[in-house]
Amino acid sequence: MNRKVIVTCALTGAGDTTGKSGHVPVTPDQIAADAIAAARAGASVVHIHVRDVETGQGSRDTALYREVVRQVAASDVDPVINLTAGMGGDLVIDPANPTVALEGTDLVSGLERLVHIEELRPEICTIDCGSLNFGEGSSLYVSTPDMLREGAARIRELGVKPEMEIFDTGNLWFANEMVAEGLIAAPPLYQLCMGIPYGAPVDAGLLQAMVNMLPEGAQWTSFAIGRNQMPWVAQSILLGGHVRVGLEDNLYLSKGVLATNAQLTERAITIVESMGASVATPDEAREILKLDKVA
Repeated sequence: MNRKVIVTCALTGAGDTTGKSGHVPVTPDQIAADAIAAARAGASVVHIHVRDVETGQGSRDTALYREVVRQVAASDVDPVINLTAGMGGDLVIDPANPTVALEGTDLVSGLERLVHIEELRPEICTIDCGSLNFGEGSSLYVSTPDMLREGAARIRELGVKPEMEIFDTGNLWFANEMVAEGLIAAPPLYQLCMGIPYGAPVDAGLLQAMVNMLPEGAQWTSFAIGRNQMPWVAQSILLGGHVRVGLEDNLYLSKGVLATNAQLTERAITIVESMGASVATPDEAREILKLDKVA
C-alpha cells in the first residue's frame, strides 16, 4: 500500500463532454480557475488540456496553454503542472478507402506535438505510449515507436518529466523499452489508464499484472473512467500507486449528480485519508518524482 499519495486532477481533457456538463471548463480562464480550485482542495498535480474557445473541442494552441499556466503561476497555489502532449495523434479514416483521412483528423509529427512544451517547459508532460483503436467506428490514436523515441529524447533534453500514458500491456512493454534505452530519466513515471475503449479494461487483476511489469524504482498512477473513478482511487493506493481524478475522466460525483473538479479532488482525498494514507503536497510530489521546478 502507498502511504504518501500524489493526487492528480485532470481538469478537462479533449473529449466531447462540454455538452454533458456545464462544469467542464473550456476557456483558459475557466481551466485556470479549476486548476486553482483543485489545488486549493488538495491536488498535488493538475493535468491540463486546453479547448478551442468557440467550439469547445480540444486544441493544441500554445497561446491557450500559455494563458492557463500564467494564471495558475500567478495564484496563491503552486501545484505541479502537467501539460498533455498527446494532442495531434487523431486519425479518422474512411473504412471503404482507408488512405483518406476524414473530418476529425488531427495528425502531426511527434515533435510538433511538443511545441507548447518547448515554450512553457512544464514540470511534467504526457507521452501516449502506443497506437489504439479509439472506441467504435474508424477513429484511431496514432503514436508509433519512431514518434515516441524521438519525442521522449526531446522531452528529456528539455528537462521535463514524461508521464508515460499506458492504455494496454503492449504500451507498457514499449515504455519499458524506452526506460531500458535511457530515454526516460529516473524515476520513470507511468500512468496506467483503464477503461478507455478499446484499451485496458477496468480489472483489478489486470492492474496487478501491469504493476508487476513495472521496472524497479518506477513511480506510477492509475485511473479508471466513469463510475469506476473513485473505486480506482482505493485500488491504486492498495497496489502501491498514486491516483488521478477529474472531469477529463468522469463527470459525476454520484449517480445523477454532476461534479466539479474541486469536488472530485475532495472526494479522492477523503478516500486517501480514510485508508490511513496522506496526500502529498506539491513539493512532496516534486521530491517523490525528482522534478526540477522551472522558475
